[in-house]
Amino acid sequence: MTEEKLLKLLTDVKEGRRDVNEALKELKFLPYEDLGFAKVDHHRALRQGTPEVIFCQGKTVEQVVRIADKILQAGQNLLATRANFEMFNAIRQKYPDAQYHDPARIITAEVTPLKTKKGLVSVLCAGTSDIPVSEEAAVTAEALGNEVRRVYDVGVAGIHRLLEQREVLTDSRVLVVVAGMEGALPSVVAGLVHCPVIAVPTSVGYGASFGGVSALLSMLNSCASGVSVVNIDNGFGAGYIANLINSEKGK
Repeated sequence: MTEEKLLKLLTDVKEGRRDVNEALKELKFLPYEDLGFAKVDHHRALRQGTPEVIFCQGKTVEQVVRIADKILQAGQNLLATRANFEMFNAIRQKYPDAQYHDPARIITAEVTPLKTKKGLVSVLCAGTSDIPVSEEAAVTAEALGNEVRRVYDVGVAGIHRLLEQREVLTDSRVLVVVAGMEGALPSVVAGLVHCPVIAVPTSVGYGASFGGVSALLSMLNSCASGVSVVNIDNGFGAGYIANLINSEKGK
C-alpha cells in the first residue's frame, strides 16, 4: 500500500465512504503478510518509498508466484530479479500485463502509475558481455521511475568510443558503470564527470579475473574521486542506489 492509498483509505473511513471493518481488513497485513516460507513486507513502500523486491534465485516457481500475487494485490508494483521464463509465464497467467526483461532476467508488473524523476540515470558498460548485468541495473532504475540512457561497449580497449559520449556523461545525474576483465572503466569515467559513479564489477573475464574479484579490487582501489562500488554482478543494487541518488529528496 502506497502512502497516497493509505491516506485515501483513512479519509474515506473518516468521511463515511468506507466501512471501518473493511478498512481494518485491508490494514491487517500492512506490516507484513506471513506466507510460512516468506514474510511479505507490505510496509516497505511507506518506509522506503519503493515496494519489496523479489529475489527469485533459489525460490521455486510457486513461491515466486505467491509472493508476487501478494505484492500486486496490495496495489504495489512488481519488481522481481534473477527470474526465469518459467516464473514469468506463471505470473503472466494471472497478470497478463506483466513483462519479462531479457537479458536482465527481471519481471515487472505495474499497477500504480510511476512519476518519472527529472534527473537522468545513464548505464555504461565496457563490453557486450557485460550487457546482462547492465540491463539489470537499467531495468531496475526504470522500474523505479527513472529516465535511463544506455551506452554499451565503450570499454578502455577503445577509449575513443567513450570520449564520443561526452554529452551523455555531462547530462547525467548519476552514472552506473559496468565492467569485467580489469575493471578500469569506472575510474576513467569518474575522471571525466562531476556526478556520482556507481561501479559494478562483473564476473566476465579469463581465469586470472577470478570470477570478477580482479575487477572488484580494481574498482575499490580507484584513484578517481566519486566512485562507489557494489558487489560482483549486482546490477540490481546499482540501479537501486542510482534511484536513491536521483530521488526527489536529493534535489
